[in-house]
Amino acid sequence: MATPKKTAAGTWRIQLEIKGQRDAGTFPTKREAQDWAAVRTLELKAAAKGGKAAAQLMGEARTLNDAMLRYKDEVSSKKRGWRWEFVRIDAITTHHARWPGQRRMADLDAQDLIKWRDSRLKEVSDATVLREMALVSGVLDVAHKDWGWLTKNPMVDVRKPSTPAHRERVIAGSEIRRMLKALDWSTTKPIKKTKQAVGCCFVLALQTGMRAGEIAGLKWEDVRETYCILHAGSTKTGKGRQVPLTPVARRNIELMRGFDAERVFGVDASVLDATFRRYRDKADLSGFTFHDTRHTAATRMAQVLHVLDLCKVFGWANTGRALTYYNPTGADIAARLTAASRMPPRQ
Repeated sequence: MATPKKTAAGTWRIQLEIKGQRDAGTFPTKREAQDWAAVRTLELKAAAKGGKAAAQLMGEARTLNDAMLRYKDEVSSKKRGWRWEFVRIDAITTHHARWPGQRRMADLDAQDLIKWRDSRLKEVSDATVLREMALVSGVLDVAHKDWGWLTKNPMVDVRKPSTPAHRERVIAGSEIRRMLKALDWSTTKPIKKTKQAVGCCFVLALQTGMRAGEIAGLKWEDVRETYCILHAGSTKTGKGRQVPLTPVARRNIELMRGFDAERVFGVDASVLDATFRRYRDKADLSGFTFHDTRHTAATRMAQVLHVLDLCKVFGWANTGRALTYYNPTGADIAARLTAASRMPPRQ
């Protein structure tokens, strides 16, 4: 490698010549000149080789942060949930002390990621670390399979924290009534305020089990008399489905007529979530989120629907998902068994 030379001005200049291609740079410190030369040498070699060999050489020059940012631009930006992934990538690459972001991809190994994992486990929950590890693993997988920057994904050798227990929060009837009062929801008042629209979103979620993003994106053109249509690409799984509407759900939708010309509820998912949390706190309630309406709806529907019908309504490809969202208490089951035992036998 070329050697940096100190200039009369006190800076450091370095010149390169790789396979007939020349380049030079001047830097404040000798270390910066050497770092630039290392990366630039690989770039010039890659340009000379081309093809797969070039990709491998570029991977040697690139850092983990380079991979994260390229993934953000080329992969995350095409996802339905790109906003949250953008936020998470920015947080990982700029705020974590043990994050090996400046580590070259060619040198990155499982130990770098283990140290980062252990540091994060001291700061946040296991569930958060699992989500972050999944995102980083996805980046490394693309860097390995699509870009040729790695010979393997080092995250496969990193042990994951224990998977936390699934939430089993069902929103009680008294909590629902207090929330609707706080949101000024009514079957007779015209919907003029955002909080009232959020109240209608809350009711629809309890009636259908739809996610916040699905409700926020629902358009009038996709509402039918007995069901609404969620198109492929508009759901978390990416698959479309038809969601049945009860008479209560249908009347609740009709309350929104005139609020927004295109979307039924006229609020973004982020506004829906923030407004719901704000009025939950104002109602002096806690312990549940908007997403817990999905658990609540599934627990109610499971009492009258076959498990396969439940999977169709919620968009689950695996019937095992019903066990995650169906959360009756022991008292609930005992009450149904007691009621069933009092029924006269069929003749």
